[in-house]
Amino acid sequence: MIVYQGVEGAYSHLACQHVFPQREASACDTFLEAMQAVEQGRANLAMIPVENSTAGRVEEIYRLIPKMSLHIVGEHYEPVNHCLLGLPNASLETIRTVGSHPQALAQCNNHIAQLKLTELAKLDTAGAAREVSQSNDLSKAAIASSLAAELYGLKILKENFQDEQGNTTRFIILSHTEQLPKFDPQKAYITSLIFRVRNIPASLYKALGGFATNGVNLVKLESYMPGGRLNASQFHADIEGHLSMRSMALAIEELNFFAEEVRVLGTYEANAFRTTANFHE
Repeated sequence: MIVYQGVEGAYSHLACQHVFPQREASACDTFLEAMQAVEQGRANLAMIPVENSTAGRVEEIYRLIPKMSLHIVGEHYEPVNHCLLGLPNASLETIRTVGSHPQALAQCNNHIAQLKLTELAKLDTAGAAREVSQSNDLSKAAIASSLAAELYGLKILKENFQDEQGNTTRFIILSHTEQLPKFDPQKAYITSLIFRVRNIPASLYKALGGFATNGVNLVKLESYMPGGRLNASQFHADIEGHLSMRSMALAIEELNFFAEEVRVLGTYEANAFRTTANFHE
């Protein structure tokens, strides 16, 4: 079983179906609940969003991961195709209000204005769709996924309702057990790790120097203050390469010398989306 945060029909649910079509997917109310289900053995995997090309990072995830004994075993990029949904007998002429998550409403702002709809902020996209399905009100619409339309018996009044195309969410796949893939020089890999540095001059420069001197490419670096402390910074890094590569081993060895609490979260195959023209770090 794979778990996700949200309501049935959420984009996280859609990502689960695309990557693991044969697995049962189960909804959880919170990210913490989903991650604990894997940590405690009640689920095999969790599909967790970490960043969106429009909205940026999901900060809560970067704060939860260091507290849990989970491993990253894969990544997935899910294109976000917002659909304007209404009841089966509704039309663009009958709808007056549209509900969705505030971020989805913001991403569709121009199209909402063109239709002169009143925005109603909801906790999530799929929940808004479910609410419309239960309303029996032709004036109500929701912005959600095509899966939500299918699950709740709604009509897609307009596809690609977002103002800008290319909106994509990156998910990580979490497991309680480490799944290090066998190194294949023909494949690309990402290694994710977390570490902490003291709040002293040049500490981060020294900690990351080994990646530069060993020719290892750092593709993402996220920082935050752990546990409300102001005297130390914790970092999450995504690095191109496999743990079996000598250059990676040397770079991490140097990182361990200058940084504290270095923990490798996992090595996994880089998603093909990273090599497409649409990918932007």
